Amino acid sequence: MRALDRREFLAGLAAAPLVTAASGTLLGNAALAQAGYNMRPLPPAGDVPLVGMGTARNYQDPQTEEDHAPLRATIARFAELGGRVIDTAPSYGRAEEVLGRLIAETGTRSQLYIATKIGASSAEEGAAQLEQSFAHLQTDFLDLVAVHNLRDLDNQLALIRRAKDAGRVGAVGITTSFKPQYEEFEAVMRREPLDCIQIDYALDNRSAAERILPLAQDLNLPVMINLPFGRERLFSVTRGLELPGWAADIGATSWAQVFLKYIISHPCRPIAIPGTDRVAYAEDNLGAAAGVLPDAALRARMEAFIDAL
Repeated sequence: MRALDRREFLAGLAAAPLVTAASGTLLGNAALAQAGYNMRPLPPAGDVPLVGMGTARNYQDPQTEEDHAPLRATIARFAELGGRVIDTAPSYGRAEEVLGRLIAETGTRSQLYIATKIGASSAEEGAAQLEQSFAHLQTDFLDLVAVHNLRDLDNQLALIRRAKDAGRVGAVGITTSFKPQYEEFEAVMRREPLDCIQIDYALDNRSAAERILPLAQDLNLPVMINLPFGRERLFSVTRGLELPGWAADIGATSWAQVFLKYIISHPCRPIAIPGTDRVAYAEDNLGAAAGVLPDAALRARMEAFIDAL
């Protein structure tokens, strides 16, 4: 299969109709896949592209209109290109509040899948935090709410499930970005009915591929990937380097696309959620979801390449 170039991809996407549900959540959209995106089902939305966007740090505390303008433009462009999944959390400063404002201003709520988290120490604190998330995000329906870093797990899972039963939340999940939690995380995956997990994974941080990602594949459990560019090292070690010749084989035109295509080509087909605060980043990151993905042989070659730097 030949990789789509940027012009072909954007032209195809522009012709793809958007199909939304009355609740504001997205339905499966074959037209987006035909435009070039690799996709997978994500409850309750149906199919979504394998690259979304995250809001940690980037959206935590804009103050002026000059601060808000590029973020607003990024969300508008992300939605225009068919981007769906936006991940946030109460612990990301003012990110929920900022995101809610910008989604309202761009009129994009019906096109987006909003995922947030609860990081609370008691049932009462969790309930208050969830209500605050609804208010800050200016919505009466959250597509996904996850227990952040397994904190106060039993209370918060029960809270989210009650909200799901009430029709206010679409999916229940858990998250971590800390390897010491992996053993407990795996145990929770095995014993609890979940709709999605979120974990750290990158070309230079492959520990989740040892047990967590294979288990998710066995359980047919959707996965979101935080820290998809690692913890700053990936861009640092490749700065100034030309792309290897094999990057063209998968249609990657930037290092960001190389790193993202590696992630989303894992057999469990995870959804990467890179921090995205510029229009150019939204375009580049979403471009990684289109066209050819690395096969097992190329994935091994990519690992060896980055390990040698």
